Amino acid sequence: MSNEPNYKAELVGVFGHPVAENPTIVMQEAAFRALNLNWRYLTIEVYPQDLADAFKGLRAFNMRGINLTIPHKVEVLKYLDAVAEDAQLMGAVNTVRRDGNRLIGENTDGKGFLRSLRHDAGVEPAGKRVVVLGAGGAARAITVELALAGAAHITVVNRSVERGRELVALLANNTPTTAEFVPWDGPFALPAATDVLVNATSIGLFPNVTEQPDLDYNTILASMTVCDVIPNPPRTPFLAQAEARGATTLDGLGMLVYQGAIGFKMWTGHDAPVDVMRRALAQAFGL
Repeated sequence: MSNEPNYKAELVGVFGHPVAENPTIVMQEAAFRALNLNWRYLTIEVYPQDLADAFKGLRAFNMRGINLTIPHKVEVLKYLDAVAEDAQLMGAVNTVRRDGNRLIGENTDGKGFLRSLRHDAGVEPAGKRVVVLGAGGAARAITVELALAGAAHITVVNRSVERGRELVALLANNTPTTAEFVPWDGPFALPAATDVLVNATSIGLFPNVTEQPDLDYNTILASMTVCDVIPNPPRTPFLAQAEARGATTLDGLGMLVYQGAIGFKMWTGHDAPVDVMRRALAQAFGL
C-alpha cells in the first residue's frame, strides 16, 4: 500500500436553478465524514442555457457523479451516454453516475420512496391498490417504481387532465399494473379499497406549512398507509389528518434520505450510513 500523500478529493454535487435551498449537501457530506472518505459535494447554480457546458466541465473535472434538480431533470438526457431503463420510462434523471468514461443517468426518487415504504412503513407494494395525488416529476418516479414492483392498481388524481392522462398511459403501456386517471376538481374521496395513498404534490412544503391537499379526509381509513413526499416539515397537516383517523403514516424525510443513500452507493461503492444522513437532515430542518 502506497504511503504517498493524496490531496485530491473526489467530487460530486448537484446542478440546479435555483439551488441554494437544496439540502442534499448536508446528508452527503455527513456520510462522507462518517466513512472517512475524501469526497466533496458541491451545490452548483447552473442556468438552463449553461447545462451543456456544465456537463463538459463535469467530464473535464473527472467528477464522479452529479444530482439534477429543477429545471434540469429532463434536459439532462441529451448529455448522457446511457440511461437506466426505469429512468427512461420516467423521462427524467436525478442522479448521474460515472462508469469509466461513461455517464449513466439514473432516477433514485422512486427507489427512495419504495425503500422507505418497505423499511419504515413495513408495506410491500406488490398487489396493492395505490392512489397518487399529482402527476409531476415525483409522481412519475413513484408510480413507475410502484408499478414495476407489482402494484395491482394505480389511480392518478391530478388537476391537469392532459398530464394525468399522459402518466396513466405511460403506466398502462409500459408496466404490468392497471392504471386510471381521475380529474381533481374538488375534494377527492378515496375508494374504500385503497391500500396506499401518496401525496406527490408540493402542497404543504415549507414555507406553506399550513396547506393540505383537497381531500374528503373522512374517507381515509385506519387500514390505509398514507405517505407524503414532503421532507420539510416531515409531519404535514395532511399526515396529521391521516394519523387522527388511525392510518399508518410515512413522511417524506425517509424518501429523501433513502434516495440520497442509493446515490451515495452508486457513486462511492460503499453502503450509505443512513442513520447519520437522517440525523444530519433532521438537524438542518430544525427537527
